[in-house]
Amino acid sequence: MKDARPETPLRRALTGVEYFTFGFGTMIGVGWLVLIDDWLARGGPGGAAIAFAAGALLLAPIARTYGRLVEAIPDAGAEIAYAEGVFPMSVGFSAAWTMVLAYAIVCPWEAVAVGNLLARVFPALDRWALYTIAGKTVYAPRLAAGLLLTAGVAAMNLRGIRASARLQNAATFGLLSIFALFTVLGFARGHPGNAAPLFARPGAAGAGLSILLALQVVPYFLTGFESISKESEEAHEDFDPRHFRRAIAGALAAGATFYVAVIGAVSFVFPWRDLVAGHLGTEAAFRRAFGSDAIARTIVFAAFLSLLKIFNGNFVAATRLLVGIGRRDLVHPALGRVDARRGAPIAAIVFMAVFTALASLLGDALLVPVTEVGSLAVGIGWGTACLAAARRLPEGRAVAYAGAAVAGGIVLMKVLPFVPGSFTRAEWIALLVWTATGTLFWIARPRANAS
Repeated sequence: MKDARPETPLRRALTGVEYFTFGFGTMIGVGWLVLIDDWLARGGPGGAAIAFAAGALLLAPIARTYGRLVEAIPDAGAEIAYAEGVFPMSVGFSAAWTMVLAYAIVCPWEAVAVGNLLARVFPALDRWALYTIAGKTVYAPRLAAGLLLTAGVAAMNLRGIRASARLQNAATFGLLSIFALFTVLGFARGHPGNAAPLFARPGAAGAGLSILLALQVVPYFLTGFESISKESEEAHEDFDPRHFRRAIAGALAAGATFYVAVIGAVSFVFPWRDLVAGHLGTEAAFRRAFGSDAIARTIVFAAFLSLLKIFNGNFVAATRLLVGIGRRDLVHPALGRVDARRGAPIAAIVFMAVFTALASLLGDALLVPVTEVGSLAVGIGWGTACLAAARRLPEGRAVAYAGAAVAGGIVLMKVLPFVPGSFTRAEWIALLVWTATGTLFWIARPRANAS
């Protein structure tokens, strides 16, 4: 196999603060605004909040294992690098290729969501219908907004990691500032009666089912803490590798706290059953509760900042993972090359921009199915990394096996047909198309990599 180390290295420029903003920023998008009705419909306020809190606790062994792996093996290929020498190359490639899907699929999600977001402030964007997919109409202005955002993120990434990091820092801390304001207002102005009943289904069995249905999408919305591993080669020369663990654990804890607080604030400020019945978003709940368009616009602005950083964070993670795979000549080797002047992977960035633009043509029909496919994809990647760590790092074997068990549960929850909320035909088609594409790359790899 070709030496996996790069001929031209990625630029080393990231600090501990930026690793946190990439980890947290790659996790928190606009689901808390545009899909809050789906979360509450699945679990109710109690079920959804418990699902996110429990999800973070269940993912803690995975986060700890990734922290130790990144410290020991700082490689943009992450999962494929961890599996090398432990499993056959086909296993490492499958895990890494699936994780590319987990990150890459978020980018068209956000490209679609920006039109959804802007239309909440500028209803005129919902005109000039182009076509309909799965009952969802694609409007020209919304599509144009998504394509412009994609071009902007790609252009910024072509400038190098420093430009991406500056955006990530500004958007993350801007979001957190506004988030603190509106959650305090929500709890202060709201009433616990609005959150009743706490679960979407009655009785003890109904409460358990409510938590399970909400828990099924939690892995997707908490994906991102491990993205730090993909940027691990870009740490500043003075960076202490032990800080990788702290950044990963901090990102997971902050992300779970954010989601639980948003669910609580929205449920306090507005009757959640009315929100679900009206398919309302977070900003609409606050607008009706406070009778203020200003607070609604502020929340939409916070969501826009959140959208920018999650788009950028997943874009960076996907391109770096493609670099790690490309170095090993398991996809076109151009994807593994780094521009010497900018320290950025030009071909991988262009590839991701084209993929995002094409996938965003599916419009709003993409939103909910994407969360289901993403949950399965990360389960496969996380499980492979944890099993590799159990063999590479014996002192953390018990934690690694615990993480692998959680990852296996995530996969089973989506593929077993008798489990409520498992894959439907649309999710299977999306997964099979991506798997077939990866299989073609594997078959076409150079003979030297056959081992």
